[in-house]
Amino acid sequence: MEPTSLLKPAKAEIVKQAKAYVEQLFDQRLPRQLVYHTFKHTNTVAKEAAALGQAARLSPADQEALVLAAWFHDTGYLDRYDGHEYRSMELAEEWLTQKGYPAERIALIKDIIRATHRDEPRDTELQKLLVDADLSNLGREDCLADAELLRTEWEATHGKVYSNIEWAEFQLDFLLQHKYLSDAGQERYGARLKENIQEQRKSLKKQEKKAKKKEEEAEGFAEGKRGVETMFRATYSQHQRLSQMADQKANMMISLNTVLLSVIITYLGAKTSTIGPAFTKNPVLAVPMGLLVATALASVVTAILSAQPDVTSFKWLRRSPQIATNRRVNLLFFGNFTKLSLDNFQEGMHELMRDRELLYNNMITDIYYLGEVLARKYRLLRISYTIFMVGLILTALAFAIVMLYKA
Repeated sequence: MEPTSLLKPAKAEIVKQAKAYVEQLFDQRLPRQLVYHTFKHTNTVAKEAAALGQAARLSPADQEALVLAAWFHDTGYLDRYDGHEYRSMELAEEWLTQKGYPAERIALIKDIIRATHRDEPRDTELQKLLVDADLSNLGREDCLADAELLRTEWEATHGKVYSNIEWAEFQLDFLLQHKYLSDAGQERYGARLKENIQEQRKSLKKQEKKAKKKEEEAEGFAEGKRGVETMFRATYSQHQRLSQMADQKANMMISLNTVLLSVIITYLGAKTSTIGPAFTKNPVLAVPMGLLVATALASVVTAILSAQPDVTSFKWLRRSPQIATNRRVNLLFFGNFTKLSLDNFQEGMHELMRDRELLYNNMITDIYYLGEVLARKYRLLRISYTIFMVGLILTALAFAIVMLYKA
């Protein structure tokens, strides 16, 4: 009885220290993408391993080795995802060696951890017990909730995106293929595993029913969808025609006023022309000529502003956490998406392609900003034409007054 009594305090102490060390590791170095393989998961596996070891009536030494292996079995995730089991073995060996743990017991713990790799054999009872504890979630009530965390983790770390039906099918296949290796694992989780299989079947049927309903609704919406797409095409086409008309009118005003200014400046500055000397002898002509030059200049400036490209952009797009869902952002317009990184733009476009409502929202936003640009163009064009018209009228009146004055 003496050796056993001496072993229990040592076991409690080394396991307690291992738990504190692993918790510190996860707290300091756990990647943000890992939402399933967290300290909570490791803590659960360690508890389940202890329970399975007791149910299997392991010796105190083997119970200690099993629980220590459980604490270290996922620490390799802190450095790499694939093949993390082998890194976990290294971390366990480093820490246990520092603690002066016996080398043969360290080798046993490493051998237990190795068995958690999917391609490694599970021959010994300790290996089977740890593998059963690692996958104990399949035989617990929180199976489906944990599966969603794993789905999120895979999307973040591997870029694996599953539809609801695909994920439900994957989970059902995994549950059907899984078998607990140890007698203690079968007894502890077997019944609940069967219940989870039934629940997963129901979940898959529910997802398939929803998908079928959406498909039927989409078929009913087909005619309306064609009408919406026709509306968008017609609106875009109309905006393009109006923009081309505005640019043509602006170019016409620019050409007309530029020629007018060139002719006036050329003749007024030429000593050999008849207008130059006449203008010098009659300074009162400066009034109508000045009016004509000023109004022509103002008209050409506003016409140039109208034809000038106008790009609406938002500097804060880089800080937007949900780019595709922001109703002010238009990912279809280069003035917006060129402010984003390539990764953010691709992410936003994929989100648009998955969600018809978001796609339509971006198209509506695009039309809105096209309308803003057109409104600015036509407002400046109206000002340009008005200035030109008023300038001609004032110039004609000024010349008439000058002629009456001279008479």
